[in-house]
Amino acid sequence: MNQETRRHPMRDSHQDREAATHIPDTPQTRAPSYALAFADDNFMCREELRPVRLQLELLKPELLMDEANIDSTIVLFGGARIPEPAKKDTARTQTLADLSQYYDEARRFSRMMTERSLKSGGSEDVIVTGGGPGVMEAGNRGAQDAGGRSIGLNIVLPHEQAPNAYVTPELCFNFHYFAIRKMHFLMRASAICVFPGGFGTLDEMFEALTLIQTGRMEQVPFLLFGESFWRKIINWDALADAGTISADDLKLFRFVETAEDALAALENWDGKGEKRGAIPGR
Repeated sequence: MNQETRRHPMRDSHQDREAATHIPDTPQTRAPSYALAFADDNFMCREELRPVRLQLELLKPELLMDEANIDSTIVLFGGARIPEPAKKDTARTQTLADLSQYYDEARRFSRMMTERSLKSGGSEDVIVTGGGPGVMEAGNRGAQDAGGRSIGLNIVLPHEQAPNAYVTPELCFNFHYFAIRKMHFLMRASAICVFPGGFGTLDEMFEALTLIQTGRMEQVPFLLFGESFWRKIINWDALADAGTISADDLKLFRFVETAEDALAALENWDGKGEKRGAIPGR
């Protein structure tokens, strides 16, 4: 029985919330204690309610993505400061200007993946980004170019990050907790694609690699766009030589340069994991 046809004998909470707006105005009804618990913002933001807020942030996007028939996703991580090529003159460094090529590659890759997804119904391999500017914008933009949907997982920051204009509105989510946002990135992941970026990109990349390395997540295609960038900032071989990772761990990911390279790598990936429920115990 779906959500639309399900009926309960108990009075609906929406009805009670509406009824509470038509009560007499008295000292008792104005008291904070009288407010319905689930409609009381001050109560919901109490420190003791953190476990409830964590659960709500896990549950709300999960339910809405289920209702939108999102079965699997292609995750795009990458720098918020990388401009599109037409605006590369505004980049704060020459390196960022040079990296603008990856804005176009992210956009092209997302368009190509979305076109492929739409041929099979549009529920598999839906693009998901962090919902912000730079590479994230390019990913959502490419999906829109193809006429498909894409997901944005925004996060509340001290300097507010607004969703980019290309995220599908009904699949645009906002998070307080980084940890829950990270879970939603990976819970439906059928592939992970990482473009050049900063601390946030590195954090997301290494956490996902760690989950795969330790067996907490099924191995899925893991692509790093821009080999020269990644080899310049991370000495991967030194980690293996030191023994802090094994030589086989270097096989968990591949370097690619273009959207075409990425599609070829996805099609020829060995040991591709399950597309849904990639994290054990989901």
